[in-house]
Amino acid sequence: MGFARTCSVALVGVEGVVVEVQADLEPGVAAFTLVGLPDKSLTESRDRVRAAIVNAGAEWPQKKLTVGLSPASVPKGGSGFDLAVAAAVLGAAERVDPRTIADLVLIGELGLDGRVRPVRGVLPAVLAAAEAGYQQVVVPEQTAGEAALVPGVSVLGVRSLRQLIAVLADEPVPQEEPDEPGRPDAMLAGLLVPGAGVGTGLGPDPADGPDLADVAGQRVARLALEVAAAGGHHLLLSGPPGAGKTMLAERLPSVLPPLSRQEALEVTAVHSVAGLLPPGEPLVRRPPYCAPHHSATMQSLVGGGNGLPRPGAVSLSHRGVLFLDEAPEFSGKALDALRQPLESGHVVVARSAGVVRLPARFLMVLAANPCPCGRHTLHGAGCECPASVIRRYQARLSGPLLDRVDLRVEVEPVTRADLLARGGRGETTAVVAARVREARARAAARLDGTPWNVNCEVPGHELRTRWQVAPGALATAERDIERGLLTARGLDRVLRVAWTVADLAGRDRPGPGDVHLALELRTGIARGVPMPAQNAS
Repeated sequence: MGFARTCSVALVGVEGVVVEVQADLEPGVAAFTLVGLPDKSLTESRDRVRAAIVNAGAEWPQKKLTVGLSPASVPKGGSGFDLAVAAAVLGAAERVDPRTIADLVLIGELGLDGRVRPVRGVLPAVLAAAEAGYQQVVVPEQTAGEAALVPGVSVLGVRSLRQLIAVLADEPVPQEEPDEPGRPDAMLAGLLVPGAGVGTGLGPDPADGPDLADVAGQRVARLALEVAAAGGHHLLLSGPPGAGKTMLAERLPSVLPPLSRQEALEVTAVHSVAGLLPPGEPLVRRPPYCAPHHSATMQSLVGGGNGLPRPGAVSLSHRGVLFLDEAPEFSGKALDALRQPLESGHVVVARSAGVVRLPARFLMVLAANPCPCGRHTLHGAGCECPASVIRRYQARLSGPLLDRVDLRVEVEPVTRADLLARGGRGETTAVVAARVREARARAAARLDGTPWNVNCEVPGHELRTRWQVAPGALATAERDIERGLLTARGLDRVLRVAWTVADLAGRDRPGPGDVHLALELRTGIARGVPMPAQNAS
């Protein structure tokens, strides 16, 4: 009779649960039983592990074998348990010392030939192991760099089960033959999953991405983009086709500051679970950019799928930009499902298989035409949409959703002078990004010691009591509340935007001009506030 145990990690959303893998050998008819609430892919590991152990040169035990995954009440899925199951079987068969694997966390899929294949979600799995107190993990060699991002954990990357056996048995480690140069690496197939993301991608390198100077004219829209980047405020761009709404949204990720270490780990964990982490880039350092098509379902936006929910577009754009082009064309259910993550910064998805909490603190940009044909606001353009059709089209963006959007800007058609001008266009991305970084630094210094990092996260009660604006600065906003132009939530968001405008201007606190500009950017009603000189084209 032999017994051995080791550990692996089960992922529930982007959070991990350490699972103890136990193997028990007893005399009897040779059989392999796997218990502990495994899914289909994990149940099939019995055949993969048996073939991998034999092809690695070890002997398969001809006894009654039972492998248990504890805690048994946690659903377990995926092929990432293969390596732990194989190690537990080898320990029970005394091919390796059971004591050497008792405190190891092993993550990886096994091929029939004994090679260790990479799996998704290595970073959140290793984070969970580190939080549970484990200090040694074994992962596929291709994902060793991703696992090494977690401090305080010793990482061993292996290419095959033979190498792992040699390390555990203190034998010479065999050298696996490298793949031929130029030959496709089939081992990377488990990392990138086509179709797992919804129009997502990592933000462009500011040096190589599109430049904000390419946008002709649009002084107000450019200012709103800068304010949105500096304070993390959601933005609505309304205007006719061809005015530059998409161009502005595509340049927003390059204006945002690089991710901090903690933010980078959060984003990398989500992309690793979703199978969107590029090989060779274990740490995502730039804000992601996600632009789903308007036919996207509610499940693809907030998360869903068979079994436990998978990250949706709101999670894939965590700490980055979620751009909804042609926003009124999205389904009403999909748009209204965004209201909860817009407020809380996370999304809780409940399914029959379990409840998953996914991060979703993103900067949302909506782009909308004034009517189905897009020519409603153009003089002499010949819009033939009936008034009832225009009202229904504009009503697809519900009031509760728009109330959560801090900035609402009308994007006017580009004039011939702006479009054909050879010089005098707006500032470059580098200039605007530098100003955004300075504004965020001022906000971070003011919010030091609080749970918040940027102005969009500060509750309204704190803004009204702890960080007050200049005396008399809110007079116009108070009149707008009495006239029904602002809600209580709207006033809080005006205050947040006013603080961002003041941070961009280098002022200690917002004055009447900052509040007036914040009101104009939210309501679209001109307040006679001159545009800041640095944003002039």
